[in-house]
Amino acid sequence: MKPEPQVTSVELSGGKRITLETGKLAKQAHGSAVVRLGDNVILATAVANPEPREGIDFFPLTVDYREYTYAGGRIPGGFIKREGRPSEREILTSRQIDRPIRPLFPEGFRCETQVIAFVLSADTENDPDVVAINAASCALTLSDVPFQGPVGAVRVGLVDGQFIINPTYSEMRDSLLNIMVVGTKDGIVMIESGGKQVKEETVVDAIEFAHAEIKKICAAIEDLRGRAGKPKREVVPPAFDEAYYNNLKQKTGDRLTDALDTEKHPKSESYSLVKALQDELLEALPEEDEEGRRQLEHYYEILRERIFRQQVIDQHRRPDRREFDQIRPIWIEVGVLPRTHGSAIFTRGETQALVTTTLGTSDDMQRLEVFEGEAKKRFMLHYNFPPFSVGEVAFLRGAGRREIGHGALAERALSAVLPSEDKWPYAMRVVSDILESNGSSSMATVCGASLSLMDAGVPIAAPVAGVAMGLVKEGEKYAILTDIAGAEDHYGDMDFKVAGTGEGITALQMDIKVMGITPQIMREALAQARRGRLFILDKMQEAISTPREKVSAYAPRIYTLQIPVDKIRDVIGPGGKMIRSIIEQTGVKIDVEDSGKVNVASNDEASAARALQIIGDLTATAEVGKTYLGKVSRLADFGAFVEILPGTDGLLHISEVAEHRIKDIRDELKEGDQVLVKVLAVEGNRIRLSRKAILKEQRAKMGGGEAPAEGGTPAMTIEGGGEFPEEPEGEPNFNRDQPRQLGGGGGRHDRGGRGGGRGGRGGRGHNGRGGRGGGHGRH
Repeated sequence: MKPEPQVTSVELSGGKRITLETGKLAKQAHGSAVVRLGDNVILATAVANPEPREGIDFFPLTVDYREYTYAGGRIPGGFIKREGRPSEREILTSRQIDRPIRPLFPEGFRCETQVIAFVLSADTENDPDVVAINAASCALTLSDVPFQGPVGAVRVGLVDGQFIINPTYSEMRDSLLNIMVVGTKDGIVMIESGGKQVKEETVVDAIEFAHAEIKKICAAIEDLRGRAGKPKREVVPPAFDEAYYNNLKQKTGDRLTDALDTEKHPKSESYSLVKALQDELLEALPEEDEEGRRQLEHYYEILRERIFRQQVIDQHRRPDRREFDQIRPIWIEVGVLPRTHGSAIFTRGETQALVTTTLGTSDDMQRLEVFEGEAKKRFMLHYNFPPFSVGEVAFLRGAGRREIGHGALAERALSAVLPSEDKWPYAMRVVSDILESNGSSSMATVCGASLSLMDAGVPIAAPVAGVAMGLVKEGEKYAILTDIAGAEDHYGDMDFKVAGTGEGITALQMDIKVMGITPQIMREALAQARRGRLFILDKMQEAISTPREKVSAYAPRIYTLQIPVDKIRDVIGPGGKMIRSIIEQTGVKIDVEDSGKVNVASNDEASAARALQIIGDLTATAEVGKTYLGKVSRLADFGAFVEILPGTDGLLHISEVAEHRIKDIRDELKEGDQVLVKVLAVEGNRIRLSRKAILKEQRAKMGGGEAPAEGGTPAMTIEGGGEFPEEPEGEPNFNRDQPRQLGGGGGRHDRGGRGGGRGGRGGRGHNGRGGRGGGHGRH
C-alpha cells in the first residue's frame, strides 16, 4: 500500500520555501526526513544501536554526507563510473552537520549513532549543504534517539547592503558575506563564515537576522514531530558520587593544580606530571578492578576540568597566568627554505607552523567534479598535523576530517585577499605543517600562510592574521579568552576562530557547547578578537611588510597575451599541431582560454619571449600604414599575393609593384621572393598592398630624383627565407640610382644573382658570379 507521508513547509525571508516530509522513504531507519529547497532534495536518516557501547567515555556519533552524481544528471568520470571515497566537499559538509548536533545529546548516552544524508536531486542554483543540516536535524528529531534539538540552519549573504537568506550561487558571487548559522530556537550553536573584509558589527547583525529565520525552521520541525515523531528513549544520567569526588579532590587537588600550571611547567612537562599523578592513584587499585579504575579516570578528568574553570571564573587566572586578552609570545621568520617559492615559520607560544607556497600554471589547478559540471580551483591550502607535534607516536596516514576542516578554514581566510586570475594567473598551493601544537594551530596556519604568500611574491590585498577565542561561562559569570591554548579549548564552552585583515573579517568559525551565548557576548568576543588580530598583524609587519617584488628564481614566470577569439584556432592549429610545435620549439607551457587570453609559462625568459613572438606573429592583424616584410605566395596576371603575416595574404597589384610601368608581373617577381610592402587598406578580409609607396618614400629620403622611366630596370627583390638585412641607418635602400650591394646582389644598376636571403656572401655585379644562393649576374 502506498504510504501517506506527513508534510510541512516553511517560508523564509525573500520567499524561499523549505519543505519537510517523512513517512515515505527509508521507513526502517529510526528517523528519516526528506527536505526540499528549490530542486534540491535531501534524504537524511538517523539510526542508533539499542545498547550502549561498553568501555568508552565519549559519544560514538558518525555523520556521513554524500552527493550522488545522478542528482545533478551526470555520470561519474573515470574508468569505474561509480562514486568512490568522499570528496573534500562531502567531508566538510559532514563536519558541518556533526558539529551543531553533537553537543545536543544527553550526558551519558553511549549508543552508537549514525546520521546519513544523501543528495537525491541537486539544482544549479542552491547549495545543498544547508538543506542537509536541516534534514539531519529533522531525522533526529523524528526518531527515538534522545536528541535535544531540533536545530535549524540558514546561509546569509550580503548584496547591495541587504541581507539575503539562502542566496543562490549567482547571488553569492556578488555577496560580501557568506555566513552559515545553525541554532536552536533559544540560541546559536555553530557559525561558519567567509567574507570580504567585513566589519564585526555587520557579522553580528547577520547572525541575529539568521536566528529569526532559524526559529521558523525549528517550529516547522517541531510541528512535524507532533504529527509523526517517535517517543524518545530514556537516558539515565550517570550518578555523581559527591563523596568520592571530594575525597579525590582532598587527596590530589593541590598537586593536580600545580601540575596544571603551564607557567611553571611547559605543556609536555605539565601533561607528564598530570599523567604521573593519575598513574600513582591507579597503582593503588587492583588490576582486576576495571570498574574502580574507570571510576577513578572519570572523576580525575572532572577534577581537572573543575580546577581549570574555577581558576578562570573565580580567580581570573588562566593556566599559564596570562591576562584574558593577552597573546602568547610570537616569533616569525620568512624565506627559511632555499628552493621553495615562498616559506615562513610562525610560532606563537608552543604552537608552530612551517608554511610553504608553491606557484604553478593553470595545468596545476585542481579539477573538481561538481553538480554544475567540472570546475577548476586555483588556490589550495593543505594542513598537516603530524603526531610528533604533540609528542605522540602514530601512523602517518592521509589527511583526516579534522585536517581537511582546518585547511578549508585557513583557505577561506586567505581567499578574500588573493589577486584575481586576470591579474595573477598562477595556481597557488600552500602547505602548513604543524611542527608543535598547543592550541590555535589553524590560526597559526592562517598567519603563516599570509607570510608565505608574501614571501613568494603573491600580491595579496592585505596580510591576514587569525586568533582563536574561548569562553568559560558559569551562570551569569563568563570570561572571554584570547589566543586559547589546548586546555582552554578542551575545557572551555566555546571555540571561536576569527581571521581577517586590519579592515575586517575574512573567515570565522564558532562552535558552542552550551546554550545562552547572547549577542552581547558575541560582540565582546569579536571586539576582543579584533584587538588580538591587530596585535598579531603588527608582529607580522615587522617580518615582511609587503609582498616580494619578484617571484622566486625557481618559480615559473607566466606571461600573458590577449589575442582575438577568432585567432585561437590559428594558435591551436589542426588537431593541436601548431601549439605542440611551439611548445616543442621553446620548451614552455601554453594555456589558451576561450576568452583569447594566452598564458605562457617558463623559467627561461628568452624561451617565453620566443613563444610570445611566435604567437604574436600567428595572431597579428594587418594595420593600415604599417610596413611588412612579406613573401610572394602566388602570382596572377594582375599582380601578386604576398603573405605578410602567417596565414594572412594581401594583394600587391601590378600597378603598386614599382614606380615604373610593368607589363608582366613575372618579369619582376617570382613565388618565394621576399618583398617589403605597405598596407594601403583593409576591407573586410581583403588587404591592399603597395611596394611603390615604399620606393617613393626611400627616394625622397635619399634626396629625391626622377622616377625610373617606363621600361627601366626593375626594382630589386630579395629571394629566399630569412630576415631582411639591415641598413646602417636602419632602413633598406630601394633607390636604384643609389646602388648598394645586398645579399647575393651585384653593384650599380646590375643585379647579382638572386637569392642572398639573409646576408649571403655577395658576388660581383656586372657579369660577376652571384652570391651564394644566386645565379650569375644579370645585365
